[in-house]
Amino acid sequence: MSARYLTSEQDAQLRRWERWNRNYFVFAFVALIVVLVFSSQLGLSSGDDWGSLGVLLALLVAPIVVLQLRLRCPACGVKIGWQAKLMAPDQCKSCGVFLRSKNCQSKGKMRSPM
Repeated sequence: MSARYLTSEQDAQLRRWERWNRNYFVFAFVALIVVLVFSSQLGLSSGDDWGSLGVLLALLVAPIVVLQLRLRCPACGVKIGWQAKLMAPDQCKSCGVFLRSKNCQSKGKMRSPM
């Protein structure tokens, strides 16, 4: 049984998702730290009311869930977002295709996700 790999177009599509996912995660992480550290100075929270802070936190976290739900295997179309953490998984559990292009694998090096 020969190993199946993504085409270069499918690989580019997957790397684009990884880039978006990683960049938003970094943005959300920094924003969450800033918001949590400075929430009382920004007037977002008080000792009694955290309503607006909760809404802001939900708005920062919701796109992460959406990005995960959007990820599909480029070869078979099955949702693989929950197999992934921050980057795409190594292989699709449904069709078995390796989620790196054959060219990337055959050169013996991994491309930078940037």
